[in-house]
Amino acid sequence: MPFIGNQPAESYSAFQKQDFSTSATTSYTLDNPVANANELALFINFVRQEPTTAYSASGTTLTLTSATASSDDMYCVYLGKAVQTVNPPNASVGLSQLTASGTKDATTFLRGDNTFASAGGDNTPNFFVEDDSGQSIAHDTITKLNFATENFDSDSAFASNKFTVPSGKAGKYFLHASWQAATSTNFNEQRIYIYKNGSSIGANIQGYHDHYGSIQISKLENLSVSDYIEVYAYQNSGGSINTLGTSTFSGYKIIE
Repeated sequence: MPFIGNQPAESYSAFQKQDFSTSATTSYTLDNPVANANELALFINFVRQEPTTAYSASGTTLTLTSATASSDDMYCVYLGKAVQTVNPPNASVGLSQLTASGTKDATTFLRGDNTFASAGGDNTPNFFVEDDSGQSIAHDTITKLNFATENFDSDSAFASNKFTVPSGKAGKYFLHASWQAATSTNFNEQRIYIYKNGSSIGANIQGYHDHYGSIQISKLENLSVSDYIEVYAYQNSGGSINTLGTSTFSGYKIIE
C-alpha cells in the first residue's frame, strides 16, 4: 500500500552486550561466535581495547594478550555493522572451512598437493636415462637403442630399455630422445624414432651428415596404462657405426 513519509521498519536490530566474570586468565568464552576480533568492541575497566593487539577472537573463543584480575570490570559489545569486501576478513578462514580433496594441512593446501595429486599434479611419472657406452648401429637397419644408466625414474617404470605407463598414470606425456654417431666419416642419412607399443609414432630424419652427427626428437603423446615407449636409431653410412655413448631418453607426465 502506498504511504507518505519514511517506510515503516520491518525489523529492528540492536547492539548486544556481554558481561564477563573476570579472573586471572587470558581465555574467555563468547555468547555469540565471531569471525575475528574486529567484530566486537572489548572494554576492560571502561577502557576500550585495541582489536588484534589487546585481544583476538575466533568463533566463541576470546583470547587476551594480558591476563585480567578478578577485580577487573570487562564487557564486550557485538558490533552490528559489517563492512563488505571482495576478500574474506583477515584470519576469518581456517582449515575447517576448506573442502579441497586430499589431506590438507597448513603447509600443503593450495600448493598443488591435494586436488591435483590424484591427477599427477607433481609431474610423475618422470624419468631420465642414458647410454654409458657406445652401441653398434648396423647399416640400413632400424636398431633399438640401449640405455643402461638410470639417472632418475620416479615410478620405477623404466626397464629393459623401455618406459611403460604405470597403473593410474594415463595421460599426456612429453618425450625426448637423442643419439650421436661416433665416427669421423661423413654419412648419407641419420634417423631417430620414438616407438609406441612396437610401432613408430614419430621420426626425425636428417640427410647428409658430417662426422660425429647428432640427432634428437621430441614428442607429445597421449598414453594409456600399459603403453610402452622405446627409442630406435638408423644410419646408412655403408657399414656399422657406434653411438658416442651420449644417447639419452627422458619423459614426464604433464599436469592437466
